[in-house]
Amino acid sequence: MSRDCISRTSIRTWKLEGDDELDSDNYLRRRTMVTGLTKNLVSGVVHQRDPDDECLCHFPVTYRAQFRTTPSRVDTPFTKKEEKESRLSEFAATYFPWLHEHEEIICYSCSKIKSLKFGCHERADSLFSSSSGFGDYRGLLNLCIILLVLSNARVALENLIKYGILIDPIAWVRHLAKDPYSWPCFALIITTNFFILFSFYLEILLSDNRISEDRARKLLKANWLLIILYPAVVILYFHPSPVFSSITLAVYTIVFLKLISYADVNRWCRQDLETLQKKSGRTRFKSVSSQGNLRNSAELTENNREHFQKYPDNINLKDIYYFLFAPTLCYELNFPRSSRIRKRFLIKRILEMLFLSHLMLCLIQQWIIPTVNNALIPFKKMEISNVVERLLKLAIPNHFIWLIFFYWFFHSCLNVVAELLQFGDRTFYRDWWNAEDVSSFWQNWNIPVHKWALRHLYKPMLSKGYSKMSAGVFVFLASAFFHEYLVSVPLRMFRLWAFTAMLSQVPFALFVKKYLDGKYGNMAVWITLIIGQPIAILMYYHDYYVTHQQ
Repeated sequence: MSRDCISRTSIRTWKLEGDDELDSDNYLRRRTMVTGLTKNLVSGVVHQRDPDDECLCHFPVTYRAQFRTTPSRVDTPFTKKEEKESRLSEFAATYFPWLHEHEEIICYSCSKIKSLKFGCHERADSLFSSSSGFGDYRGLLNLCIILLVLSNARVALENLIKYGILIDPIAWVRHLAKDPYSWPCFALIITTNFFILFSFYLEILLSDNRISEDRARKLLKANWLLIILYPAVVILYFHPSPVFSSITLAVYTIVFLKLISYADVNRWCRQDLETLQKKSGRTRFKSVSSQGNLRNSAELTENNREHFQKYPDNINLKDIYYFLFAPTLCYELNFPRSSRIRKRFLIKRILEMLFLSHLMLCLIQQWIIPTVNNALIPFKKMEISNVVERLLKLAIPNHFIWLIFFYWFFHSCLNVVAELLQFGDRTFYRDWWNAEDVSSFWQNWNIPVHKWALRHLYKPMLSKGYSKMSAGVFVFLASAFFHEYLVSVPLRMFRLWAFTAMLSQVPFALFVKKYLDGKYGNMAVWITLIIGQPIAILMYYHDYYVTHQQ
């Protein structure tokens, strides 16, 4: 590098830690390497003369620098101190370019300092290219939200102009009061206590060793079978309202799942006690479940330690009914508990429950019922284009109501129950909306059911030698049965649409996982949610209407 081609430099004072002197050979070697890599970038790195870089006087620019310079006579020789300062400044400009405030160049011919603002081009990809690394699309997201609001507002206005205001909150009360066969549903819900107390009595006998394990297991299975069959027979015989019948069957299904978990956990505790007694000869130990709770409870106070339950102390009415009302399907001897009831949080959730429940009923009256009624004639005549049009018209309000229901039930209702019971585990759902395949969606959108299926179906089947695929298919089969059970029995017709739709999730999940990933898998999940439910509604409504007309 010729010394007479470099101007004097006015720089800030920099100190290289551990170095008072700069190794000139090493510095020049590193500088040459860096400048070779960054030659085509406007990076402010000092490099050698390049004929392609010209000043306004059409002479090549000798050096680029990214530090503030003060022009001086080019032919002025450097002193030893100035040479060291120049090297330090160039070193800092090369490796610490963010420390400098201004970018300037020196023309070899006219010795003028030219700003790098004239170099306006650099190597870069377009923002929509994946290689650009750009990901801030907030403005486009806002645009989509505005378009969604406007399009739905237009549909809502069209609905009001065409049908008028159909909302009648008293209609649901009149429907309940004038239908005498709806009241057996309340009687059925009260009857669940007989099945609960029978299971509780068997657990008392088992804890006292007054009945064999095999005989108790058979009686428990018979009790579980009756829980499923008894309400179905009553509903099919008395023909109560389908709405109240579905609610009743849902209550019986929850009791069925909870009693299975209650019996399984107590059986595991007895097996653990027998194993520990054989090893050490003691008579009383903490169960496996209670030990697990002790490890997982980070907020176990002295007061909680005094109430820490061990098997068989948990066999009491207070414990079993607490579990039956708790927002979980999986039993434990010691649930995580909150320290107090948050009144403000509780009031917010109660207000959400009241508001969203009325909003759903209003949307069903104003939007869903007219759309479904208008879709019946083209569905009977199999006018495909009109059926598709009605299906798409039904998809948006139905999905909107489904999202409201999800928030109403899984967030508002379950949090109200958990807050009143001071139930600590509030993981009722995870981020299912980000699911990139069907399996992830079913694992995240209903955590209580997922935990129950994993604990009492999937893992026991794996322990018995079944493959993961077989266990997973069996879980979907059980889910398909209960979906059909909650729809076909209240409607008193068995078309197996819900059962088929749930089982079809298995091959669809395999397809999405193999051929789609990332955002495309997430889009596939959303499409099934938006389109699948309206198809099922139209199919069941058509069959229900045709059956009752005949």
